[in-house]
Amino acid sequence: MLGLPCAIALLLTGVTVASAESLTNRETQIVARATPTQNPTSPVLRRGSRGQDVAELQIRLRELGYFNNPNLGNFGPITQQAVRQFQSDRGLRPDGIVGQETRQALALIPPSPKTPEVPTTPPPQPTATQPPPPAAKPPAAKPPAAKPPAAKPPAAKPPAININYNLPKGFQTAIALLKNPSFVEAPPRDPSGKMSHVKTITGPIAPKSIVHSGQGLFFAQNMMYRHTITVYDRNFDLVKTIPDSIKFSDFGFSKFTGNHRGSPVEASFSPDGKYAYVANYQMYGSGFSRPGNDRCSPAGRHDDSFMYKINTETLNIEQVIQVGPVPKFNTVTPDGRFVLVSNWCGWDLSIVDTQIDQEIKRLKIGRYPRGIAVDSNSEFAYVAVMGSTQIAKINLNDFSLTWLNNVGRSPRHLNIDPQGKFLYTTLNGEGTVAKINLETGKVIRRISTGSAPRSMAISDDGQFLYVVNYHSNSMSKVRTEDMRVIHTVRTNHRPIGVTYDPHKRQVWVACYSGSVMVFQD
Repeated sequence: MLGLPCAIALLLTGVTVASAESLTNRETQIVARATPTQNPTSPVLRRGSRGQDVAELQIRLRELGYFNNPNLGNFGPITQQAVRQFQSDRGLRPDGIVGQETRQALALIPPSPKTPEVPTTPPPQPTATQPPPPAAKPPAAKPPAAKPPAAKPPAAKPPAININYNLPKGFQTAIALLKNPSFVEAPPRDPSGKMSHVKTITGPIAPKSIVHSGQGLFFAQNMMYRHTITVYDRNFDLVKTIPDSIKFSDFGFSKFTGNHRGSPVEASFSPDGKYAYVANYQMYGSGFSRPGNDRCSPAGRHDDSFMYKINTETLNIEQVIQVGPVPKFNTVTPDGRFVLVSNWCGWDLSIVDTQIDQEIKRLKIGRYPRGIAVDSNSEFAYVAVMGSTQIAKINLNDFSLTWLNNVGRSPRHLNIDPQGKFLYTTLNGEGTVAKINLETGKVIRRISTGSAPRSMAISDDGQFLYVVNYHSNSMSKVRTEDMRVIHTVRTNHRPIGVTYDPHKRQVWVACYSGSVMVFQD
């Protein structure tokens, strides 16, 4: 009789008996790796804890798909959020603290320290709910050197077995985790396509943008109006307020003396979520006397600005990187090689090498470069040029430049679909969103979502765009297949930034008037 774990695997995956047994073996290996010889009085772990116990916790969370940060041994906000999410999924109090109950749920300690009994009778035959124990393999006899064993013909592949169990949802998720430890199940979308309001975050904020790290942190950039970056987790809690004040001398820039302030405008993250790169619209302090503005040109010789590199575990600024005047947008390439920064007043693009944290090149782009999108192979970058009807296409291997022409007036923000077939842009001068076929470079459809569509986010499956309409005080969900508005929700005054969390299928909207709104898709 086939054991239940094998049957579950067969039901959910359609695999053969042999592959189902391999899943069961994998489950045994995962639990074995996650159960060190540790007594139930292990120390309570919380934010700020360090050491081997924290590293073991992070490895276990990684195996279960809750943690994907290479920085081990330091219990920071990413680890705290991972623990909270695990606790919430298991029905535990989501306090982010790893005590005995959470340890037992994680299988970091045995549920009860019982002394194993020595069997005195043969083990019972397996039943439908009890998988057979692995048989002990006798040592293989070493074949004579002169006569290697003949190759065995391949075993016949057993047929797939379809067993109709009505399984609880938790079993399905557990098997999905065994198949892919990075799997985290997102809630289903509303069949009607409608979104619902979940939360409004307020406080001393004036967010120009909100960006998801990919690891459960959300950075809101509050410009010169608050001189801060506010960081939130998936529970909508404020994790930290990061001031934009720095001393350049701490980072090797002896040219600037005293304290300086920035004005955080946009952020992007390294592929592993370990670092955030936050661009500052301008810098304030000694040595900065020619700030840029929204109507400027290279002839104005405006001050170069700086980008902050922030460690997402410690939430401290680790480096400052010089870029061009008035950096409006930045993005990290998917391979992590470069940070690309569009310099509004320099009419150019800064290319920053992440290995040395320095700008290595500036490419002349044209009047008012803004949004940036990079294909999944990190081969081509696209830059919207708002003072034109063009989008620049940059080869990231040799930095050569070509153009997508006649896309529409004042392209502002860009998204690219996961397959790299289509590019989407908001057209600030027309009040529409356009879909561009990248093979032909032609616009194939336009749609109006509201007054002054500004920023966009795209779902991880590429099926939907989320567009904030600045003057309409709304956010629209657009189906990319036919470019139709599926739903529009009201927002607070002046929605300007938007980001998407595929883990929860939630859309976060930054409202310049002083709030962040979260919607469930």
